[in-house]
Amino acid sequence: MIEDIKKDAGSRMKKAVEVLQQELTKVRTGRAHTSLLDHITVEYYGSTVPLSQVANVAVGDSRMLTVTPWEKTMIAPVEKAIMSSDLGLTPSSAGNVIRVPLPPLTEERRRDLIKVVRGEAEQARVAIRNVRRDANSTIKDLLKEKEISEDDARRAEESIQKLTDAQVAEVDSVLERKEKELLEI
Repeated sequence: MIEDIKKDAGSRMKKAVEVLQQELTKVRTGRAHTSLLDHITVEYYGSTVPLSQVANVAVGDSRMLTVTPWEKTMIAPVEKAIMSSDLGLTPSSAGNVIRVPLPPLTEERRRDLIKVVRGEAEQARVAIRNVRRDANSTIKDLLKEKEISEDDARRAEESIQKLTDAQVAEVDSVLERKEKELLEI
């Protein structure tokens, strides 16, 4: 029973770290990366689909992404979707290829992005602490129901705290790597 609680808490905490990593891939650094356009959706024959299903996204060079739609008629909708996204990019089409130049980051923009990244990391830490709180309250409920002993409850809470500390340390290391990446020129 206690093992199930620990496993559930561990998997939920890992999920919080994974969500943080996914969110941080959306934060643009100075380098071009195809995952930058992953969350963009395009109108395709009446339905909204991810950009990767209607076009090939590749890295042209360190500051340029190239998007090649499968169909020539999709060039304008893809260009419009990239332009209207929250990334602040300005695509330009050249024949069958859409080029998306990434402007260099200013020092002020880098500082703003670091604040955003730190906020995301704090949300992940809060999520991990919430999982810890839920697990500990479940253990306390079991103790009240006399299904486990006080020693078992104390050991379980200590083990959940160790799990929490490990996951928070993982969040801190992910944050540190992203901050270094943002500060690179």
